[in-house]
Amino acid sequence: LLQGRSPRLHVLQIHARVLRLHAHQDNLIATRLIGHYPSIAALRVLDQLQHPNLFPFNAIIRVLAQEGRSLDSFLVFRRLKSVHSLSPNGLTFSFILKACFVSKSSLSVKQIQTHVVKSRFSADPFVGNALIVAYGKGVDDVGSARKVFDDMPGKGVVCCWNSLISSYVQVGSPDEVMGLFCSMVEENVKPESDTLVSVLSACSELEIDQIEKWVSLLSELVGRTGGGGDDDSMNCVLVYLYGKCGRTDKSRERFDCIVSDRETSVLPWNSMINAYVQNGQPLQALNLFRLMVDGDHGCKPNHVTMVSVLTACSQIGDLELGQWVHDFLKTRGCRGVVESNKILATALIDMYCKCGSLDKAKEVFSKLTTKDAISFNAMIMGLAVNGKGEDAIHLFEKMQDFSLYPNAGTFLGLLWACSHSGLSNKGRQIFNDMTSVFGIPLRMEHYACYIDILARDGQLEEAASVAASMPFKPNNFVWGALLGGCLLHSRLDLAQDVYNRLVEVDPDSSACYVMLANVLAGDRRWDDVSVLRWFMREKGVKKQPGSSWVNVNGIVHEFVVGSAAHPQMANIYHTLHGLAGEMRFLTP
Repeated sequence: LLQGRSPRLHVLQIHARVLRLHAHQDNLIATRLIGHYPSIAALRVLDQLQHPNLFPFNAIIRVLAQEGRSLDSFLVFRRLKSVHSLSPNGLTFSFILKACFVSKSSLSVKQIQTHVVKSRFSADPFVGNALIVAYGKGVDDVGSARKVFDDMPGKGVVCCWNSLISSYVQVGSPDEVMGLFCSMVEENVKPESDTLVSVLSACSELEIDQIEKWVSLLSELVGRTGGGGDDDSMNCVLVYLYGKCGRTDKSRERFDCIVSDRETSVLPWNSMINAYVQNGQPLQALNLFRLMVDGDHGCKPNHVTMVSVLTACSQIGDLELGQWVHDFLKTRGCRGVVESNKILATALIDMYCKCGSLDKAKEVFSKLTTKDAISFNAMIMGLAVNGKGEDAIHLFEKMQDFSLYPNAGTFLGLLWACSHSGLSNKGRQIFNDMTSVFGIPLRMEHYACYIDILARDGQLEEAASVAASMPFKPNNFVWGALLGGCLLHSRLDLAQDVYNRLVEVDPDSSACYVMLANVLAGDRRWDDVSVLRWFMREKGVKKQPGSSWVNVNGIVHEFVVGSAAHPQMANIYHTLHGLAGEMRFLTP
C-alpha cells in the first residue's frame, strides 16, 4: 500500500493501521512512511524507531536534502555515524552529497569526501558522480570535480561524464567540454541526449578559430570510428558547428548521415533547422520542419524547434505558418506552455510583430504569466517596428509596475520607436536618461539609433557632431544613418563626405553607393550617377538582389530579382504577358 504515490489521507489511514498493529518498529514500513511525509513528520517516524537500521536513515537524509534542510541532513548523518552497528552505504553518500550541493558549502563536500574515502566507496561510480555534481555544480570547484573523475578506477558510467561536462558548461569552459566529449567517444561511452544538450550549449560559446579546430578533430574521429554507433552524436555536434561558421551545405551532409531511413532524436533536427535560420535561409528551415512533421522519422518537435521555426516565419513574414505553430502549441503542447514558457512566448511576440499582427502579439504578451525584461523588450521593439512609438514608451513606463529594471535592449527598442515615429525630443530625453538616470552604458547601436533620430529630423550637423564625439569608431550603421538623412533632406553638401567615410568602413557593401546615387539622382546629376555605377562595377561591388515570398496553400514560394529559378516561371510570365495585353486593350 505504501509503494508509489498515495493521497495524504490514505497515508494517514495506513499509518494509523500500522500503529494499531504495533508494526511501527518495522524498519521497512518506517522507511516507506518517511518517503511519504514532509521532513517534520518524517523525523517523528524515525525517532519512534527503537532500533533503526540504515534504510530509514537514508530515507530521512534524502527527504531533508530535497527540502533544502542541509544542516538537519548533516545532523542525521552524524547520528547515523554514532551508531556503531551501522555504516553508511553508497545511497547514504549520494543523498548527503545532495545536501552538500544545496548548501553550497565547499567545506561540507570535502568533509563528506573524507568519509567516502574512509568507508572505501571511492570506486563507487554513483558516489563519484554525486561528488562531481557537488564540487562542479554545487560549489563551482571544477578542479576538484575533475580530480574526482580522473581518480575513478572505472569511467564506463555515462552520468559521471555528463555531470563533469555540464560543470564545465556552467563555468564557461567550452574547450574542456569538447575535449571531454571526444574522450568519451574514444572510451566507447555512448553519449546520451543530456550529453549532447550540454555539448551543443558549449558549442554556442566557441570562437571561430576554436570551431575550426573541433570540426577538424571531430571529422577525424568520425572517420576513425568507421560508422560506429557514436557517429550520430558526433555528426549532430558537427551539424551545429558547421552551421555556426556558415557552412550549411556541410551541416546538411552530416544531418543526412544521421536521419537517413531511421528514427532519430529531436536534437539533430533542431541543430539543422537552427543552422538554416541563423544563416538567413528561412525557406530551407521551414521545408525541413515540414519534413520533420510529415515524415516517418519518429521525431516530434519540441519548444526549441518551435522557437527556430517562429524565427524563420518572422524572417519571411509567413503569418499563416506562425499561427499554425501557435495553434499546435496550444492544442498538442503541454498545457499552458505558451503562457508559462517565456522563450516561446517571446518568439511568438516577435513573429506576430514582424508579420504585422500586433493584436495577436499583445494577446500573447498579456497572457504571459511571468513577464521579464526580455519579453517586455520584444513587445517594445515590436511596437517600434510597426510605428507605434507612443505605445512603446507607455509600455516601458509600465515595466516599473512589475518591478523590472530596463537593460540595454530596452533602450535600443525605445530609441528605435522614437526614430520610426518621429519622436525626436523624446528620443533625446531617452538617450540622455539611459546613462544619467538608469546608469546603463551606451553601446554603438544606441549611438547609431540616436544619430538616425537626429538625421531623420533634419538635425544633420548635430548628428555628425555626435558621431565625431562618440567613444567608438563609427561603423557602417552610424554613417549609413547619416547618409540616409542626407538623402531624405537633399543635403548633397554633406552626403559626399559621409559617403567617403561609409565606403572606408564598409567598402564591399552596395548600400552606400545606392544611397549616394539616389542623392545625386535627386539633384539631376546623371553623369555623376553613371560614374558611380561604373565605379561599382570596377570594384566588383554587387547590389544584393531584392526578393519576396508568397505563401500559397501552406507552401512558401521565393522570387528573386533577375532569377528564373522558380519551376513555374514560364507559366507565371505567360500569365503576366496575358494580363499586360488585357491592360493595354482596356486603356483608353
